[in-house]
Amino acid sequence: MIDIIAAKLNLKAEVSSWQEYRFCLGDLAQHPLIHALGDFGHHLPFSRLDHSLHVSYLAYLVCKRMGLDFQSAARGGILHDFYFYDSRVTKPERGIHCLCHPAIALENAERNFELNLIERDIIAKHMWPVTMIPPKFRESYVVTILDKYCASREVAVLGSRVRQNSSHIYRI
Repeated sequence: MIDIIAAKLNLKAEVSSWQEYRFCLGDLAQHPLIHALGDFGHHLPFSRLDHSLHVSYLAYLVCKRMGLDFQSAARGGILHDFYFYDSRVTKPERGIHCLCHPAIALENAERNFELNLIERDIIAKHMWPVTMIPPKFRESYVVTILDKYCASREVAVLGSRVRQNSSHIYRI
Protein backbone atom coordinates (compact mmCIF):
# COMPACT_ATOMS: atom_id res chain seq x y z
CA MET A 1 0.00 0.00 0.00
CA ILE A 2 2.80 2.44 0.85
CA ASP A 3 4.56 1.58 -2.40
CA ILE A 4 1.48 2.62 -4.39
CA ILE A 5 1.44 6.16 -3.02
CA ALA A 6 5.20 6.43 -3.49
CA ALA A 7 4.80 5.52 -7.15
CA LYS A 8 1.87 7.92 -7.68
CA LEU A 9 3.76 10.84 -6.15
CA ASN A 10 7.26 9.93 -7.35
CA LEU A 11 8.52 9.67 -3.77
CA LYS A 12 11.94 8.13 -3.44
CA ALA A 13 13.10 6.51 -0.24
CA GLU A 14 15.58 3.99 1.00
CA VAL A 15 14.28 0.53 1.84
CA SER A 16 15.25 1.01 5.49
CA SER A 17 13.05 4.14 5.68
CA TRP A 18 10.05 2.25 4.29
CA GLN A 19 10.61 -0.56 6.77
CA GLU A 20 10.90 1.80 9.73
CA TYR A 21 7.85 3.74 8.54
CA ARG A 22 5.81 0.52 8.32
CA PHE A 23 6.95 -0.33 11.85
CA CYS A 24 5.79 3.11 13.06
CA LEU A 25 2.31 2.49 11.70
CA GLY A 26 2.17 -0.87 13.46
CA ASP A 27 -1.43 -2.01 13.92
CA LEU A 28 -2.76 0.69 11.59
CA ALA A 29 -1.05 -0.59 8.45
CA GLN A 30 -3.21 -3.70 8.09
CA HIS A 31 -6.43 -2.49 9.72
CA PRO A 32 -9.45 -2.83 7.38
CA LEU A 33 -10.79 0.63 8.27
CA ILE A 34 -7.54 2.24 7.19
CA HIS A 35 -7.82 0.41 3.88
CA ALA A 36 -11.48 1.50 3.63
CA LEU A 37 -10.25 5.09 3.24
CA GLY A 38 -9.21 4.03 -0.24
CA ASP A 39 -12.91 3.86 -1.17
CA PHE A 40 -13.36 7.61 -0.72
CA GLY A 41 -12.19 10.18 -3.23
CA HIS A 42 -10.30 13.09 -1.75
CA HIS A 43 -8.21 15.11 -4.17
CA LEU A 44 -9.03 13.11 -7.28
CA PRO A 45 -7.37 11.05 -8.67
CA PHE A 46 -6.11 10.50 -5.12
CA SER A 47 -8.18 8.67 -2.52
CA ARG A 48 -8.34 9.68 1.13
CA LEU A 49 -5.97 6.76 1.81
CA ASP A 50 -3.50 8.07 -0.77
CA HIS A 51 -3.62 11.53 0.78
CA SER A 52 -3.30 10.23 4.34
CA LEU A 53 -0.30 8.07 3.42
CA HIS A 54 1.31 11.00 1.64
CA VAL A 55 0.91 13.24 4.73
CA SER A 56 1.92 10.45 7.09
CA TYR A 57 5.10 9.44 5.30
CA LEU A 58 6.35 12.99 4.81
CA ALA A 59 5.55 13.79 8.47
CA TYR A 60 7.55 10.72 9.47
CA LEU A 61 10.54 11.93 7.42
CA VAL A 62 10.41 15.56 8.60
CA CYS A 63 9.89 14.70 12.27
CA LYS A 64 12.68 12.13 12.17
CA ARG A 65 15.05 14.70 10.71
CA MET A 66 13.99 17.27 13.33
CA GLY A 67 14.47 14.83 16.23
CA LEU A 68 10.74 14.80 17.05
CA ASP A 69 8.36 11.92 17.78
CA PHE A 70 8.24 10.57 14.22
CA GLN A 71 6.13 7.55 15.16
CA SER A 72 3.32 9.72 16.54
CA ALA A 73 3.59 11.99 13.49
CA ALA A 74 3.28 9.02 11.13
CA ARG A 75 0.30 7.59 13.03
CA GLY A 76 -1.43 10.95 13.45
CA GLY A 77 -0.83 11.71 9.78
CA ILE A 78 -2.53 8.55 8.60
CA LEU A 79 -5.49 9.16 10.94
CA HIS A 80 -5.97 12.91 10.40
CA ASP A 81 -8.80 12.39 7.86
CA PHE A 82 -10.24 9.22 9.40
CA TYR A 83 -13.91 9.80 8.53
CA PHE A 84 -16.17 7.77 6.29
CA TYR A 85 -18.34 10.01 4.12
CA ASP A 86 -17.78 11.84 0.86
CA SER A 87 -17.63 15.51 1.77
CA ARG A 88 -18.64 16.53 -1.77
CA VAL A 89 -21.89 14.58 -1.44
CA THR A 90 -22.73 14.29 2.26
CA LYS A 91 -22.86 17.20 4.66
CA PRO A 92 -21.97 16.35 8.26
CA GLU A 93 -24.77 16.81 10.77
CA ARG A 94 -22.51 18.94 12.98
CA GLY A 95 -21.92 21.77 10.54
CA ILE A 96 -19.32 22.76 7.98
CA HIS A 97 -17.06 19.90 6.91
CA CYS A 98 -13.73 21.73 7.20
CA LEU A 99 -14.56 22.70 10.78
CA CYS A 100 -16.06 19.46 12.10
CA HIS A 101 -14.22 16.63 10.32
CA PRO A 102 -11.20 16.76 12.68
CA ALA A 103 -13.50 15.97 15.65
CA ILE A 104 -15.22 13.21 13.68
CA ALA A 105 -11.85 11.73 12.68
CA LEU A 106 -10.65 11.86 16.29
CA GLU A 107 -13.78 10.10 17.58
CA ASN A 108 -13.40 7.38 14.93
CA ALA A 109 -9.70 6.95 15.71
CA GLU A 110 -10.25 6.79 19.48
CA ARG A 111 -13.00 4.22 18.99
CA ASN A 112 -10.70 1.93 16.97
CA PHE A 113 -7.13 2.56 18.15
CA GLU A 114 -5.11 3.46 21.21
CA LEU A 115 -3.80 7.01 20.76
CA ASN A 116 -1.28 9.09 22.66
CA LEU A 117 -1.61 12.84 23.35
CA ILE A 118 0.42 13.88 20.32
CA GLU A 119 -1.63 11.68 17.95
CA ARG A 120 -4.87 13.09 19.39
CA ASP A 121 -3.61 16.64 18.98
CA ILE A 122 -2.51 16.00 15.39
CA ILE A 123 -5.92 14.68 14.41
CA ALA A 124 -7.90 17.34 16.27
CA LYS A 125 -5.81 20.34 15.16
CA HIS A 126 -4.74 19.51 11.59
CA MET A 127 -7.11 22.10 10.10
CA TRP A 128 -5.57 25.01 12.01
CA PRO A 129 -5.73 27.97 11.32
CA VAL A 130 -9.20 27.32 9.85
CA THR A 131 -10.12 25.93 13.24
CA MET A 132 -9.34 28.38 16.00
CA ILE A 133 -7.29 26.41 18.55
CA PRO A 134 -3.64 25.98 17.55
CA PRO A 135 -1.72 22.72 17.97
CA LYS A 136 0.11 22.00 21.24
CA PHE A 137 2.97 19.93 19.82
CA ARG A 138 5.62 20.55 17.17
CA GLU A 139 4.63 17.25 15.52
CA SER A 140 1.08 18.62 15.13
CA TYR A 141 2.39 21.72 13.36
CA VAL A 142 4.44 19.53 11.02
CA VAL A 143 1.39 17.44 10.06
CA THR A 144 -0.77 20.56 9.73
CA ILE A 145 1.68 22.17 7.31
CA LEU A 146 2.27 18.94 5.38
CA ASP A 147 -1.48 18.37 5.06
CA LYS A 148 -1.75 21.68 3.18
CA TYR A 149 1.38 20.95 1.15
CA CYS A 150 0.18 17.47 0.15
CA ALA A 151 -3.31 18.69 -0.71
CA SER A 152 -1.82 21.42 -2.91
CA ARG A 153 0.48 18.96 -4.62
CA GLU A 154 -2.36 16.48 -5.21
CA VAL A 155 -4.63 19.18 -6.62
CA ALA A 156 -1.79 20.37 -8.87
CA VAL A 157 -1.39 16.81 -10.20
CA LEU A 158 -5.13 16.74 -10.88
CA GLY A 159 -4.98 20.10 -12.61
CA SER A 160 -2.11 19.04 -14.83
CA ARG A 161 -3.94 15.83 -15.79
CA VAL A 162 -7.15 17.71 -16.55
CA ARG A 163 -5.24 20.18 -18.72
CA GLN A 164 -3.47 17.30 -20.52
CA ASN A 165 -6.71 15.40 -21.09
CA SER A 166 -8.63 18.43 -22.29
CA SER A 167 -5.83 20.04 -24.28
CA HIS A 168 -7.12 18.47 -27.49
CA ILE A 169 -10.32 20.51 -27.07
CA TYR A 170 -8.39 23.77 -27.33
CA ARG A 171 -6.18 22.85 -30.28
CA ILE A 172 -6.62 25.06 -33.29
